[in-house]
Amino acid sequence: MSDYEVSTVHDSAVDLDGAVALLSTAQTVTVLCHVQPDADTLGSGLALGLALERRGIPVQVAFAAPDEVPLSMRGLPGTHLVTAADAVRDEVDLLVAVDCGTAGRLGELRTRLGGARTSLVIDHHRSNTRFGTHNLIDADAEATAAVLADIFDAWGVEIDADIAHCLFAGLATDTGSFRWVRAGTHTLAERLLATGIDGANITRTLLDTHPFGWLPMLSSVLASATLVPEAASNSGLVYALVRRTDSAHLGAEEIESVIDIVRTTVEAEVAAVFKEVGPQEWTVSLRSKRDVDVSLVATTLGGGGHRFASGYTAHGDSEEIVAALCAALG
Repeated sequence: MSDYEVSTVHDSAVDLDGAVALLSTAQTVTVLCHVQPDADTLGSGLALGLALERRGIPVQVAFAAPDEVPLSMRGLPGTHLVTAADAVRDEVDLLVAVDCGTAGRLGELRTRLGGARTSLVIDHHRSNTRFGTHNLIDADAEATAAVLADIFDAWGVEIDADIAHCLFAGLATDTGSFRWVRAGTHTLAERLLATGIDGANITRTLLDTHPFGWLPMLSSVLASATLVPEAASNSGLVYALVRRTDSAHLGAEEIESVIDIVRTTVEAEVAAVFKEVGPQEWTVSLRSKRDVDVSLVATTLGGGGHRFASGYTAHGDSEEIVAALCAALG
């Protein structure tokens, strides 16, 4: 089991078992995932929701945007628990945020924090701001799904095929199809696969399935790719721009996949994809390979994340936001 950093504004001694106690004694629970959910936040949220439902605890699972579960994740068990944002309870006994580094990542649902008697943040982002009354953060975990697996073990929850499916989805995507792993990653994967789930199909559906419109979008976006060799202390930056005109007909998961193509550039240590979401407003995905801690860069620019994968929101025209990133990289 990983070493957990658990903190609370009430009791700094709360540990993994303390988090389990909060879940076990809750009368009602809301589980919130971050906006534009990926398979780690939604898979973790649904796995926890299923565990709570089986114990007879009323539970809602929700995210602020988009309005429905992304297409690639509609096969995840537990989606019957997903509740529309405007139907999420205003008041709840326990609110749990999964895979959310900041309250802002909850979008409009961050207001539900004020109506919760207790809040628990479960995450693996080192830059997590610990915005809950109780926080369970394992910065060494490869995915929040791995943190949930440890919680279930401490709680005595059986990880059956449905829960394993949800956890495997998070583990597979946050490790880049097991390209970025640590000791124990494959052990956990084997344990989940032993429940009988089809790992190949889960991974293919999540990572290797796109509508035809994804291809012309890639053509337009990759044509904007630019290499800045002198950025990041001469380690190199490669970036691309996703304009709204390129992506208006596509879901967030198709847009997010662009960074995994751009980051393969051998001449650049750092990769960035700027995604236009409104007039003079962009969400930015950052990746690095070995030497640059992009979580520090993202934090400087108002965001956060992991050492090798982070993000933030930028405002301005394309030249201004690229210049700001180059300045932050040094």
